[in-house]
Amino acid sequence: MTKYLITGAAGMLGRDLQAALAGRDVTALSRAELDITDPAAVDAAVAGHDVVINSAAYTKVDDAEEHEDDAHAVNATGPKLLAEAAVRHGAKLVTVSTDYVFDGNGTAPYAEDAPTDPINAYGRTKAAGEAFVREIAPDTSYVVRTAWIYGAHGPNFAATMLRLAGSHDTVSVVTDQVGQPTWTGDLAARIVELVDVDAPAGVYHGTNAGQGSWFDFTRAIYTELGLDPERVLPTDSAAFVRPAPRPAYSVLGHDGWSRAGLVPMRDWREALRAAVAAGALTK
Repeated sequence: MTKYLITGAAGMLGRDLQAALAGRDVTALSRAELDITDPAAVDAAVAGHDVVINSAAYTKVDDAEEHEDDAHAVNATGPKLLAEAAVRHGAKLVTVSTDYVFDGNGTAPYAEDAPTDPINAYGRTKAAGEAFVREIAPDTSYVVRTAWIYGAHGPNFAATMLRLAGSHDTVSVVTDQVGQPTWTGDLAARIVELVDVDAPAGVYHGTNAGQGSWFDFTRAIYTELGLDPERVLPTDSAAFVRPAPRPAYSVLGHDGWSRAGLVPMRDWREALRAAVAAGALTK
């Protein structure tokens, strides 16, 4: 029986990965249980496993601007150590990355092999992690880039918008950042499928299909939950200046799935309906 190791298992994606792997031989380790920046701990954890899925990450995008070394340790050194251990122990590695490896100046979906050019510290550290994994384990690793994730477990944009709905008559949301809202339930299932079908190693874009702005996403959330979408008001990024610049265009292409004989993930609006039906979002 295939033995799986999940790192970052207490996070939003980590929890859904455990659900997607229910009934299988899984070791699920939280950040408190496995420090992926500790070489000895990583080697001991990977030993005896056939598949390692790394969902651990330093995701505090704004904090990373002042603490890039800390972010680099988790987002770059961690995947490097996991890749080295996976090679030593003959395991496949899946590491989760981000749309933030791109500059966001594009006008067409970014291909899996498009040059990376991050515009903030978080993106730089994730791009470095990707590079380590692809260099160390080119034939036995998957880099799965995702974006705009939401789900039942842990803080996320959708949960924040619902919380604001309970305390504010209206919410102002930006229209000038475009991406692909992605349900972690779908992402977890696709990561498991990627390994199950023994897809070719490489980079894959793990986002729901289609595109929309944060404004579009919020209105769709309100609509699906029976709230008045007219309570969502349009604004632009100038109203929300933050330490780390955000990519304006975060739409990822999905040709990698077709090359692997898999269909791309479903449209984000369809996924949102399924997430609501599954109880992943509550009023």
